[in-house]
Amino acid sequence: MQPTAAAPESVTWKIHLDRSMWVAGVRALMLQALHPVAMQGVWQRSDFRSDPTGRLLRTAHFVAVTTYGSPTEAEALGEHIRRVHRALSFTDPATGRLHRVDQRDLLVWVHCAEVSSYLETAHRAGVPLTAEEGDRYVDEQSRTASYVGLSRDDVPRDLAGMRRYLAAVRPSLRATPEARQAVRFLLWPKVPERLAWLTPLKPLWFPVGALSYATLPAWARRAYGMLPDPPGSGALATTALRGLRAGLELVPERYYNLVFDEATVRSADEARKRLLAAGYEVENGFRALRAHTRFRAPAVPAPRDPAEV
Repeated sequence: MQPTAAAPESVTWKIHLDRSMWVAGVRALMLQALHPVAMQGVWQRSDFRSDPTGRLLRTAHFVAVTTYGSPTEAEALGEHIRRVHRALSFTDPATGRLHRVDQRDLLVWVHCAEVSSYLETAHRAGVPLTAEEGDRYVDEQSRTASYVGLSRDDVPRDLAGMRRYLAAVRPSLRATPEARQAVRFLLWPKVPERLAWLTPLKPLWFPVGALSYATLPAWARRAYGMLPDPPGSGALATTALRGLRAGLELVPERYYNLVFDEATVRSADEARKRLLAAGYEVENGFRALRAHTRFRAPAVPAPRDPAEV
């Protein structure tokens, strides 16, 4: 069995372990909120309003486990999510129609909003990505669709397919009162009790929330209309995003991990052990000081000469 759900040499690792994912994750939630029906599911059937930070950390845990968790760990988390979603339904107040949380079109929207946000934010933040790697990332992420109850054929498999999907769904998206309230929560979230020691640093969160908003598509920023959006704001957001990423990249891994849930950090530690046992090597720096643990794949043995067999 492979040691991690995605290999360290995958584009998935390149994006998901980058520090720009904080902005990417919040951007994804802001984008997802623009789907009126999906937003009602979150509004009625989750604890988002009382614990938006917890929602973000749970999303971070899902991304972590489906990236560097073991295949068994990733599938167990997926089964838990599918089981919870199967039991939940909600009513759209605009139509009176009953919807299931695991409704296919809603799951596809959530998946595409996340994948497109992660990819675009990482690229704008300065992660070196080619168009071919963009296609590979979208295809790699189509495998994660199975964790929430979709198949790979339900979601886009390349950048062109992702663009076609987003263009097709665009006319149905709008900023409802619930979506605007969700953005307010994300711009200034409540600090969870276990991170109370970070309360004095809460003002440092606003740049993350504001950048998440500023990196939304222009039409989405116009729909929300909640923060100033002067001409050239897109380019300014990209510059600021690169600066934020550069600063976060300097934080040693041991301190950076304090923000995550214990289960997320434990999964990373177990992944390191499995990768080392599988022949991977840590290729960078002193553990106490490095910002990231980077792995070198095992060398592929040279093919033997048939004459020697």
